[in-house]
Amino acid sequence: GEEVKKLMELNMAISQETKDLTEALKGSPKQQGDWGETVLENILEQSGMTKGREYFIQESLRDEAGSIIKNEEGKIMRPDVIVQYPDKRKVIIDSKVSLTAYVEFTSAPNKEEQEKALKRHLLSVNKHIDDLNSKSYAKYGSDLDFVMMFVPIEGAYILSMQGNPNLWNEAYKKNVLLISPTNLIAALRLIVDMWDRDKQSKNAEE
Repeated sequence: GEEVKKLMELNMAISQETKDLTEALKGSPKQQGDWGETVLENILEQSGMTKGREYFIQESLRDEAGSIIKNEEGKIMRPDVIVQYPDKRKVIIDSKVSLTAYVEFTSAPNKEEQEKALKRHLLSVNKHIDDLNSKSYAKYGSDLDFVMMFVPIEGAYILSMQGNPNLWNEAYKKNVLLISPTNLIAALRLIVDMWDRDKQSKNAEE
């Protein structure tokens, strides 16, 4: 009886997640963006790192004196996530959702409509890359390692790579690392390993 109850609860949770995803796909860009940030935060929570210590959500960039950094337009620099290494270097992760054209591609009735949707999808992804590049995060902090552009739907990420095999390199030249959920999980595990080794090293010194 307990196991059946657990299965029912799990099924309800999956149904709710599916509903949330469907609404996000059909919703406004703001809803899609919020959903992408939620996916990113869920992955971070499951990575083994601690919020407020190894990673920070919606945290403003600060200089060595602790003062908030503003860009040339006077705007506060506040990326979705800042991940910190043991040596205090940082990685910025921004979630960028390009779902509208992707959904149109997956539901296109013929090849011609698919090709049109693919072009719109690539335009959307490139716009996000250019947007991240224009923020020039690295210019405002010597401790910033690089910027990751997180694409929360694996299929949308793969479609981008298939649509333009040079896309990853093009983004990299603009100081942006394109990353999918699978890639992000692997990258975060490496950072967690760095923290573990740092703790072991400090324990050995003590």
